[in-house]
Amino acid sequence: MSAFSLTRNAFGRLVFRSADGQVHEGVVPVRAFPIAAPDRGLALVDRDGHELAWIDALTDLPAPARRLIEEELAAREFLPQIRRIVHVSSFATPSTWQVETDRGHAELILNGEEDIRRIGAATLLIADSHGIQFLVRDVTALDRHSRKLLDRFL
Repeated sequence: MSAFSLTRNAFGRLVFRSADGQVHEGVVPVRAFPIAAPDRGLALVDRDGHELAWIDALTDLPAPARRLIEEELAAREFLPQIRRIVHVSSFATPSTWQVETDRGHAELILNGEEDIRRIGAATLLIADSHGIQFLVRDVTALDRHSRKLLDRFL
């Protein structure tokens, strides 16, 4: 990884300065594997989508740059993680699900079983009727009641 610096301009956009002094405003961090390895493999791209820098791991960066990238990612990404399935209105779709996530209580409407996608052996991505994606990072880590409800749709 080449040396660079990151700052924010007056409009809140990220500003990238390369080791040779080139400046790019409106830089966007993009994760290579946002679900499987969110803290590894990240590119900083300019407004036109050209890669300016590759970061193997966020932990490789100095704290100020890491903080700016994490803030930018948090503002752009919304992927609540389901911790528990409280209630399902029906086992036929569409059905309304009451869930507890890492961001609090939520309600989602599942239009069909095809809206539940396997990402890995134990990871699921669930799309609700409004296009919001919910992540189940590890099905085996869910409580028994949640797994039982989920199994009816898988």
